[in-house]
Amino acid sequence: MSDVDPACPTLAGMHSDVLALAPWLLAYAATGAFIGFLAGLLGIGGGMTLVPVLAAMFTAQQLAPGHTVHLALGTGMASILFTSTASVREHHRLGGVDWAIVQRLGPGMVAGTLMATALSGYVPQRALALAFAVIVCAGATQIWLGRKPSAARTLPGTPALVAVGLAIGVVCGVVAAGGAFLTVPFMLFCGVPMINAIGTGAALGLPVALIGTLGYVWSGSGVPGLPQLAVGFVHVPALLALVAGSVITAPLGARAAHRLPVATLKRVFAGLLYVLAAKMLFTYW
Repeated sequence: MSDVDPACPTLAGMHSDVLALAPWLLAYAATGAFIGFLAGLLGIGGGMTLVPVLAAMFTAQQLAPGHTVHLALGTGMASILFTSTASVREHHRLGGVDWAIVQRLGPGMVAGTLMATALSGYVPQRALALAFAVIVCAGATQIWLGRKPSAARTLPGTPALVAVGLAIGVVCGVVAAGGAFLTVPFMLFCGVPMINAIGTGAALGLPVALIGTLGYVWSGSGVPGLPQLAVGFVHVPALLALVAGSVITAPLGARAAHRLPVATLKRVFAGLLYVLAAKMLFTYW
């Protein structure tokens, strides 16, 4: 009879897995730090930037080859939950959130996001990659041009707001974004003051991120071939490392925004989005 503990090979395998994951955790944290700095500096969510980077990293690790984009979208959406909370709290403290608009525009956005994310598991990677690239290029063009829409008189009625929110929510679900790149210009067009549009856009992104995360968890549940530490389409180790990095650098980015030429940086960021969208399309199309 052998004296070797049968649990030892398992423990050795787990130790090996942890060692193999460690460099990637550092890479996730560094990515989170970069995205967090951009979010603080430019006042945008990191979903559009984060998803192509995560997809490339997951591909390099050969994680879920048939669902790499789904996994990147779900993890990116979940990260918004953590990066948005502090922003919304600060905007609320300064009186920059119009909660009446949140109550009218939010339900449609939540419904659209839930629909897009819940059905994402049934959409092929190629279609998701194409939709992501098109929407991100449109958002990058808006950032590059920096045009502010002329203000209309008032917000439309609640039925129209629900319809607009539904459309924005579907886009948010597809690109794993909080939607500020769409909600802020829309509110400015409807005559909402800039400071309130920014704060309200941030507040709208929080329930979108929550529902979107739940949608990606649900649509990924039971899907074969996902990483062992994934909850649906959310890769938990990547999420924790991303959040750890972004929490540190987001305040630094916010402070830097008062000293650096943000208009120029926004165009640089738009150029980065074009490159990332093209890479996503060429890799998975």
